[in-house]
Amino acid sequence: MDLNLRRLRSFVTVAEELHFTRASSKLFVTQQSLSKQIAQLELQLGTPLLQRTSRRVELTPAGQAFLATARATLACFDQGVSEARRIGRGEHATLRVGFIVGAALELTTHILSEFTRRHPEARVELHEFGFSDPSAGLAGATTDVAFIRLPSSTHGLAIAPLFTEPCVAGVSTAHPLSSRERVCVQDLLGEPIAIGRTDDTVWHDFWTLGSHRGSRSAQNVVETHSQSEEVEVVAAGMACNITPLAARRYSPHPGVRFVPVDDYPDSIVAVAHRVGQPNPLVASFVEAAETVRERESLIVRMIQGTPDPD
Repeated sequence: MDLNLRRLRSFVTVAEELHFTRASSKLFVTQQSLSKQIAQLELQLGTPLLQRTSRRVELTPAGQAFLATARATLACFDQGVSEARRIGRGEHATLRVGFIVGAALELTTHILSEFTRRHPEARVELHEFGFSDPSAGLAGATTDVAFIRLPSSTHGLAIAPLFTEPCVAGVSTAHPLSSRERVCVQDLLGEPIAIGRTDDTVWHDFWTLGSHRGSRSAQNVVETHSQSEEVEVVAAGMACNITPLAARRYSPHPGVRFVPVDDYPDSIVAVAHRVGQPNPLVASFVEAAETVRERESLIVRMIQGTPDPD
């Protein structure tokens, strides 16, 4: 389906304003022309996107679903236009790299160095995101490529896994489980669980042991706003947390002990980008990350907690 960008922009503007007069003024077109653009888009899609009365404009369920796609498409196109113009003026190309706490762990510096070696003319912008956005800016199109941790919602994203990492339980040193060498999920199901506040249900489910609770969701969840806050909550004995093995190296705390969880799946760290990403530097960044993953096999084994080969 060949969708007209002008029609997409018209729809997004009306959806945001919910008022044809304001939208037409913002787009510098007549209301008649704007209505025609919306009608043609609805005809192409085969479904109404807006419900219009003499008093109000509302999105239909189909319109609500399509709005996110339309916004992302326009954001990608606009970014591509800006990047092309910038390069055409002789300015440096820019790659916006998102990450959450830990990024790609000990591989991060090697990946960034490999990419800048390949593209010394490119400018790299690093943007850190909290657990509230596990996509590290990709969902809102504020980054071009990102280090993300799975499982999380990945709709519309291309994923290149880098390594897997065992999960551990963070418990207060005063907690009875802190004396154990290993625990299993059953030991943790009755415990309060600390997790960063997020709307990503896939992410939330994994880090609260949701897949092991049957039809029941975690009842005693302590939501936090940052990694450091989560560690302090655990140290105070207010909750346990499920976290990657790297927490032992990146978030040590004298009041917290990290105990391996025997029967829980590994977490995956990946480099990701939006499908159809127009920035040509993205593919090169992914290639650099995969090259480093293969080259730095000793670091990968250390991250994964696997012994060196004999």
